[in-house]
Amino acid sequence: MPVVGSVMARAQEAPLDRSTLREAAQWLMRLHAAAEPAPEAFRQWEQWRALHPDNERAWQRAQQFNTQFGTELGALPPGLAHSTLNRKMPRRKALAAIGGLAVGLPAAWTAWRMAPIAAWAAEYRTATGGRRDIRLADGSTVQMNTSSALDVAFDATVRRIILRSGEILVRTAGDTAHPAVARPFLVSTDAGVIRTLDARFTVRQTDGDCRVSVLDGSVDVTPAGNPGQRLRVGAGLCVRFTRASAGPVQPVLGGTGEWARGVLVADNMRLADFLDELARYRPGIVRCDPAVADLRLSGGFQLQDTDRVLSLLPATLPVQVVTRTRYWVMVQPRTGTV
Repeated sequence: MPVVGSVMARAQEAPLDRSTLREAAQWLMRLHAAAEPAPEAFRQWEQWRALHPDNERAWQRAQQFNTQFGTELGALPPGLAHSTLNRKMPRRKALAAIGGLAVGLPAAWTAWRMAPIAAWAAEYRTATGGRRDIRLADGSTVQMNTSSALDVAFDATVRRIILRSGEILVRTAGDTAHPAVARPFLVSTDAGVIRTLDARFTVRQTDGDCRVSVLDGSVDVTPAGNPGQRLRVGAGLCVRFTRASAGPVQPVLGGTGEWARGVLVADNMRLADFLDELARYRPGIVRCDPAVADLRLSGGFQLQDTDRVLSLLPATLPVQVVTRTRYWVMVQPRTGTV
């Protein structure tokens, strides 16, 4: 797969201050929320962008984020995006563009309020259904799964990935940048830290906990709230951990990491659990009727076309897929089977 970004390539551009990024996020939320923004709001928005070059950079980052996550948040109107580059845009037209942000976007406003600033401001991000490959300065690689965000923080003593949200597959490499010093490779999460020198492993962060699955090598897991506990996890094993504790260690689930090849693997999986997983890769809502939730299925399913995956379910299970819109799907018993 092509390399999408590198730490070294970004070194020339100074990082944006978190407060500036937060201000850009607040402006975007304000513009989304205002049904009829006053001319004064538009003037203040332009003044803020012109106040410092970093403000304009932060606003550009906000636009990039909105473009990446447009299926959830609703894209910025072309007129508003264009006004960032063309200062001569008529004020009345620009105001109309800003006003258009609120039309049909109640879910977008809610999503922006709930989205963590740290994830929004992360150096690397993926949208729903997206994947991304990153080659790091030391030669290690990180593959990002759907709806993920991370920062990279390498220094003279450690190689650190800060996982803000989502899931990654890490392949560490020899530390070619500092061959005389074996810098540990760390993945920091809300729940704790994964530490290794040489391993291939996945990390998935959800609300309140984290799961690490080791495919090759070994890692040490330390909960954030219990630094005295360090748990060694070897190849073929996985563990869930929270800020308070880690364990127990269990065998790696079948199909772990296959998402990096665009495949969702089900091994005698409950239909409800399968649909929960599939829903991570498509915008909108996928629901499962309780009457068919415990049906089981196995196989490998291509994630680039989740509509097709859904359409195949009735061929193997006594279900029907009811689609009211592209963003609302219900899987329920086939007529006459219940």
